[in-house]
Amino acid sequence: MRIAIDMDEVLADPINKFIKLYNRDFGIPLDTILDPGNEIYHHVPEHINHKWFDYINEKGFFRDLPVIEGSVEALKKLQENNEVYIVSAAVEFRNSLEDKMDWLEENFPFISWQNIVFCGNKIIKADVLIDDRIKNFADFDGRKLLFSSPHNMLITNYERVDNWQQALDKLL
Repeated sequence: MRIAIDMDEVLADPINKFIKLYNRDFGIPLDTILDPGNEIYHHVPEHINHKWFDYINEKGFFRDLPVIEGSVEALKKLQENNEVYIVSAAVEFRNSLEDKMDWLEENFPFISWQNIVFCGNKIIKADVLIDDRIKNFADFDGRKLLFSSPHNMLITNYERVDNWQQALDKLL
């Protein structure tokens, strides 16, 4: 199988970084448990809810994101008998390209640069797409696995995985 895997909120955890930055800059005591169906900016006062856009566009934002638990081991297992591709809409945030490539080389060195796709729309040919954003499923013809994240918890019409063990259970 050819398996395409998103980065943010699937392999990398930007939510915890947003929480730390809002806390550092504004003293906002955000929690890592966010209301289902909401984005991070819904949890901060309106006058600073745009700040996430500034953060995400800063050089270095994506460079040191925490790795989602179990993802390294899961991708190694998936790679044993499948073609694994990392597919990220990195071009949406210009400064993220180099950061994301460096992050992948550090945390997933077993994924070849030839299996990394930075794009806008995820118009890819694969058997499976694991992503946290349903907009990326729109033109995808294969099996869609929705990786749980606070913003998508109210979505019920996709096959869901809450963690990497569940993804392995479905794919192996």
